[in-house]
Amino acid sequence: MNKYKVCVYAISKNEEKFVERWVNSMKEADEIYVLDTGSTDNTVNLLKEEGVNVQEKIIKPWRFDVARNESLKLAPDDADICVCCDLDEVFQSGWREKLENIWQKNTTRLSYNYNWKLDEDGNPLINFYIEKIHARDGYKWTHPVHEILEYIGNNKENKITTNEITVNHYPDKEKSRSNYLPLLELSVKEDPEDDRNMHYLGREYMYYGRWNEAIDTLIKHLSLKKAKWKDERCASMRFIARCYQRLNRIEEARMWLDKAINEAPYLRDSYVERAILEYNFQNFKEVEIYLRKALEIKKHEKTYINEIFSWNNTIYDLLSVSLYYENKFEESYKYAKLALDMEPDNERIKNNIFLIKKELEYKNEIY
Repeated sequence: MNKYKVCVYAISKNEEKFVERWVNSMKEADEIYVLDTGSTDNTVNLLKEEGVNVQEKIIKPWRFDVARNESLKLAPDDADICVCCDLDEVFQSGWREKLENIWQKNTTRLSYNYNWKLDEDGNPLINFYIEKIHARDGYKWTHPVHEILEYIGNNKENKITTNEITVNHYPDKEKSRSNYLPLLELSVKEDPEDDRNMHYLGREYMYYGRWNEAIDTLIKHLSLKKAKWKDERCASMRFIARCYQRLNRIEEARMWLDKAINEAPYLRDSYVERAILEYNFQNFKEVEIYLRKALEIKKHEKTYINEIFSWNNTIYDLLSVSLYYENKFEESYKYAKLALDMEPDNERIKNNIFLIKKELEYKNEIY
């Protein structure tokens, strides 16, 4: 017999391709509630056919926090645990039993594994903790976009963390994110001291190629009193450097990457980005120096800010090429093999190994 009443709640719009998979994952809950915000496809009918409690409501003007708060209202008052999970997300099976074993009567929120990006074989590329499982009362969603769950309860919030529960994210690549920028601008206008969304806004300007606006906004993020999380500060510095590179202001890019390294020397990302910059100018000795420093860092922090290129075969690949041009063929071969082990079908790396072998054979003939 279950100890707690567990309810899933979500928002949806034109998610028909995900309905069956999502409901199958959510069925471990006692009840499932969805607020549909204006689907023009068959999402609503499919959800109802699966036994989901669905209501429809248009949110104007659109805000993610308002939509999520409206969907949370659908969960009954007698729910013990509420689980917010989008339709492009899937729990690994058995999550309900694990949740029952972990949750205590005084628990208010749970942090658990989120695989935000997976490779083609289903291996996580970006993994971090999220906190969208929570008690029925004492919470509300805030911010128009990149919304967060804020605790508004009277007693002390009691968070717990587990690695036993995992959600996989399978995003709809066809969906537009064009409303993110105006919503981020609105969010910063509403709360200009919020460091998180100031960082996101600067990043969004960068995505749009608005380099100078991105630089100004990210520098503003760094100046905020609340901007204390070194990982995020480091990311802002790296993004500033990227913008300066696009403006062909290379020395300023180097300066900001050096700042990023000093800000969070325990993260690989700044070292790798500095190496990539030098690689573009064929400064192979510098590439080697920064990549070797990156490889000294063994711990992969559980944060969304980590870059994929810091933990895939990029380091080995660039290090191999750089060592080749430094005539360090034995080491070049070693790292090329490591790069190929991580991407066995990469024809370019295979060809690199062939060229390195030829140099080694020639070297052996001479000696």
